[in-house]
Amino acid sequence: MMMQDQEQKKSNLYEGMYVLNAHISDETRNHAFEKIKNGVINRGGEIVKIHDQGRRRLAYEINRQKEGYYYLVYFRLPTQDMSDLWQEYHLNENLLRFVTLRTDKVMEEIKFKQLPEQ
Repeated sequence: MMMQDQEQKKSNLYEGMYVLNAHISDETRNHAFEKIKNGVINRGGEIVKIHDQGRRRLAYEINRQKEGYYYLVYFRLPTQDMSDLWQEYHLNENLLRFVTLRTDKVMEEIKFKQLPEQ
């Protein structure tokens, strides 16, 4: 029985990319990002590393926005809690886009290729 409980609580390492609205105040953006982090922590997860990538031009417009504020977050979370987390993300009106992938390792440094200016 104990083995089954441990199996159910098994956490995976995830890499989440979050794009927040760049045209909101720093306070509002920080609050929106806190909601994202708390979503993981409140479900028994753990934030491993955060890369604040700052404000960047979007590859295409999203909801008439041309820029977004990017965060890359590595976290551990029990697999069964991911769908609840995704539902919560859809309710965050300042979150333009997100993608969450399972990963094996945490990138200590993130480097983006420079996009050609248009």
